[in-house]
Amino acid sequence: METLSKGQRLPLANLVPDGVLDIGVAAQGLALDVACFGLDAGGKLSDERYMTFFNQPRTPCGGVEARSGSGGDVAAFALQLARLPASIDRLVVTASIDGGGVMSQLQAGHVRLQAGGRDLARFVFAGTDFAQEKAVMLLELYRKDGGWRCMAVGQGFNGGLDALVRHFGGEVDQATPATPVTPAASAIQQAKINLEKRVEREAPQLVSLVKQAGVSLQKVGLADHRAKVCLCLDISGSMGRLYKEGLVQRFAERILALGCKFDDDGEIDVFLFGKNVHHPAPMALSNCNTYVSQAIQRHPLEGDTRYGAAMQAIRAFYFPDARGGERTRPVAAELPVYVMFVTDGGTSDQATTEKQLRWASNEPIFWQFMGIGKGRKSKSKFLAAFADSDFPFLEKLDELQGRLVDNANYFSVSTPDEHSDAELYDLLMTEYPGWLKLARGNGLLK
Repeated sequence: METLSKGQRLPLANLVPDGVLDIGVAAQGLALDVACFGLDAGGKLSDERYMTFFNQPRTPCGGVEARSGSGGDVAAFALQLARLPASIDRLVVTASIDGGGVMSQLQAGHVRLQAGGRDLARFVFAGTDFAQEKAVMLLELYRKDGGWRCMAVGQGFNGGLDALVRHFGGEVDQATPATPVTPAASAIQQAKINLEKRVEREAPQLVSLVKQAGVSLQKVGLADHRAKVCLCLDISGSMGRLYKEGLVQRFAERILALGCKFDDDGEIDVFLFGKNVHHPAPMALSNCNTYVSQAIQRHPLEGDTRYGAAMQAIRAFYFPDARGGERTRPVAAELPVYVMFVTDGGTSDQATTEKQLRWASNEPIFWQFMGIGKGRKSKSKFLAAFADSDFPFLEKLDELQGRLVDNANYFSVSTPDEHSDAELYDLLMTEYPGWLKLARGNGLLK
């Protein structure tokens, strides 16, 4: 492992040829908010979605993801540099004080690079390196001669996180004197404002949907809740009419609006499944108008339907340590994952699906299943036994035994637009708030 001094540079091409590495930040004596800024060639934050921190934990491309620190680190980032678009020329890891104090009060700290479980380099810093600064640029990764390099920076900013954001070309909302906010809160508020402006500018058809989703979340006490949202769509042949008539597109827009309330990045992850499982680029404000039709063009409708295969792929994506396999102990994360799982028929891998749902009960993932067709809607178990249903297996999953917590809910609709926006969002929150309490109580959420 190499110890870097301030200003020292380190080529990464030979050390990390695949561009997959982790960055960890440790600090003693002060509570720090850590962020990673993705900047363009001019050193500016031209796209606010590339400011990665606890409230916006993943870039649109997945190239940077904020994770909980371990082994003494207060924060960490998982990097996949090959995923970053060419417009992102450098990544800057920063730290700002959460609360009162100045950087000179810092007892000790370091930022480290790790790949494949091996420490590559470390930059050590302490309060003696600073004076009245409230924020600091710690480390910079930048493109050079077709590869990536790393530089230890250690540059402080007296103005804290707000000064950093302005330095990178971003705007910071000014709080009134009567409503003081911390730099971190100011940055979060600005992210929300930026998202609202983006919705109005890029997808005005979502404005009323986002507002309605907010009303439903307020009802269940989740107005400020943060979560990742994933839409999983059945692309079996029987779904053809629903895609052709634009019903799936309109439903997907309603879920994207929910995602805009749960997260500030203006996008949701999407998985498609039939015989195979596909993971296209996220559905975002910038591409939502024709997203579904383009996704189906690239991945035409298929024969067969396999819930279990889709669930395995989703689990492997969000929690890669288990690779979608068996998990017998709880794993915790900062943010839960809300999966909207849409299908119009049964599955050919029932045994696999049951295993996946049981294993996933040890992960902070909530599965909201929606069947399009005839479903048992009677609350009376006696009457329900005589009702016809296209989804007996989904109804079984809803009551599946052998799970750490009840991590799934199911309802059926005759068509994706059966419910009004208000009714749909209320329906999507039927069991999720209760699951959150169970998840926290069983160590699934930090």
